[in-house]
Order: sequence, then structure tokens, then C-alpha cells
Amino acid sequence: MTIERYIRIFAGLFILVSLALGVQGSPLFVSPWWLAFTAFVGLNLFQFGFTNFCPLGLILKKLGVPESAASCAR
Repeated sequence: MTIERYIRIFAGLFILVSLALGVQGSPLFVSPWWLAFTAFVGLNLFQFGFTNFCPLGLILKKLGVPESAASCAR
């Protein structure tokens, strides 16, 4: 897998987990403050769309994950 795919997987996982922990109807509910983490991930994805900069991409690149042609870790 490439850096780009890992970023999409991590973002989706973080959003789903934070929603499960932050929505009151969820059996895993902890606190509504977990929704702030959902907003943070969404904001990070939004700025990545404009700047092509992603901190997770830099970390994955240092760990040796291969880049795709449209990777954010260039």
C-alpha cells in the first residue's frame, strides 16, 4: 500500500472511532468532546486538499512506506 491509501484509512478510522466515542446514542459513548477530534481530522483533510501537506504522510515516509505519484509526503 502507498502513503496516500494509508492516510485515507487512518482518517476514516479516526473519524469512525471518534464518532463512536462522542455520539450519545453510541454504546461506546465516553464524552461529546470526542467530536472535537472528528472536527480536527476533517479540518486536517480540508487543508491537505489545498496545501498537499499532511503530517501523517511525513511520518509514514520516514517509516519507509512507498509513495504514489500523487503522494502528500513529497
